[in-house]
Amino acid sequence: MHRRTLARLSAGALALPFLGPSASQAAGPGVLRIGWLRAPNDITTGRARGTLERAAAAQGVRVEWAGPFAAAAPALEALNAGSIDITAGSSPACVTALSAGIPMVIFAYQKMSPAAEGILVKRDSPIRTLAELRGRSVAVNRGGTGEYLLVRALERHGIDPASVRRAYLTPSDSGAAFAQGHVDAWASWDPFIAIALRAYDARVLADGAAIGSDNAVTLMAHAEMAARRCPLLQAVFAACRADNEWAQANPAEAGRIWTGAMGLPAELAPAIGANNAVPMRAPTEADVAQIARIADWYVAHRIVPRRPDIAAGVVRLEG
Repeated sequence: MHRRTLARLSAGALALPFLGPSASQAAGPGVLRIGWLRAPNDITTGRARGTLERAAAAQGVRVEWAGPFAAAAPALEALNAGSIDITAGSSPACVTALSAGIPMVIFAYQKMSPAAEGILVKRDSPIRTLAELRGRSVAVNRGGTGEYLLVRALERHGIDPASVRRAYLTPSDSGAAFAQGHVDAWASWDPFIAIALRAYDARVLADGAAIGSDNAVTLMAHAEMAARRCPLLQAVFAACRADNEWAQANPAEAGRIWTGAMGLPAELAPAIGANNAVPMRAPTEADVAQIARIADWYVAHRIVPRRPDIAAGVVRLEG
């Protein structure tokens, strides 16, 4: 497929608006409302394979799907409004949500693969090291994973973050700015990493390992749902674990599910599958500590006004 066509399809698919239920809609006891993102995660897999519906049906519950959401932030807003019960996101998004007082708990944790996040430059860019970003512009999403990755990378390598210009853009706008040369670099994550490497003549300047990222994919539930419907949440978690194990054993097929759900060309499936079919588990003490490090970092950089109690925002299920 021609690169311009791939870029156009990719940006358009990931920029579609959310058309879901209003906040006034309340779920009955026989309904589970799941907000899904256009993203490579276990909820997206479960939606495609029907495993979440089967797990809920075994509990006498019907699944209602809300979405797709373009990112974790609007999904968490819907959760806060009581429009959904469960969704997915990232550990930085969890920190922001918990700091804002959103009544949510984390029930699953999936450390991101180093290849699934990083800082990108153009293939022919003269920039070869992070130090050479001084005086350059880098596209990031304000207060989100992109800004976290950039500043974390600079600090880890002894570079003053103030020496690098941050261009605050949405992920889809970042892609366009990067492709057109309006920014020198882009701090991002999958599927945008895979898109940029294929469609925007990008190369990886620093991946998640070089950055020292603590980022992870998380599954979250409304705190009230977790407290009152624990057996159902346990069934959802078990179904997501089964889907995660299937994805690890079948990354190419998982990649096809994810690219299909995101409206991306099938040629991206192998890379997206390889980057994102990584283990998921119930949060451990070490996982809670990793999220807490992000919280400390966010407070230190005044991205959030207060440090949330991460341990209180985690529920530990069996498995």
